Amino acid sequence: MNTNYLKKTSFLLLLMGFAFSFSSNAQIAGWNVDLEKDSNEKLAEMIQKVGKLQSFKDKAYGYAIYPKITKAGLVIGGAGGKGLVYKGKQIVASSKLGQASFGLQAGGQQYAEVIFFENQEAFDRFKSGKLKFNAQASATAITEGASADFSYQDGVAVFTMVAGGLMAEASVGGQHFSFDPVQ
Repeated sequence: MNTNYLKKTSFLLLLMGFAFSFSSNAQIAGWNVDLEKDSNEKLAEMIQKVGKLQSFKDKAYGYAIYPKITKAGLVIGGAGGKGLVYKGKQIVASSKLGQASFGLQAGGQQYAEVIFFENQEAFDRFKSGKLKFNAQASATAITEGASADFSYQDGVAVFTMVAGGLMAEASVGGQHFSFDPVQ
């Protein structure tokens, strides 16, 4: 196969992936009146698939739920989504998740993510923008009937559930979060 053709095709796929990622992020970047409903429904779906998440929700100091994150990449990738932050049972902030990555990856997907905070210290790190996952960080993928031993690491536990697409990379390393308090 022609090397020049492969380069052009790869570049085109990369552009399409970024366009998809940014257009999806633009759609969810503004306030969305359905965000609370979407967040509650997605978390309920995650709990239905893995019942042990209910215990995390009940005992957590707080949590952040991102019902729809769009991720795309071809060597260089990005992800973005909007979610809500809860302290106890109250919404205290909206949040944006962003991620950039470089390395062996190809494709695109949409997924949901919930981050549980074990204590006030972990919550405050998130709130101040100091919670960042390193390159080796990964989340526990939620699958139907999964039964694994889940635990907090550094005061946080992260769970993801794929909604669609195919991505040959599954890490949360490099994620950054905003914290915009509810007025």
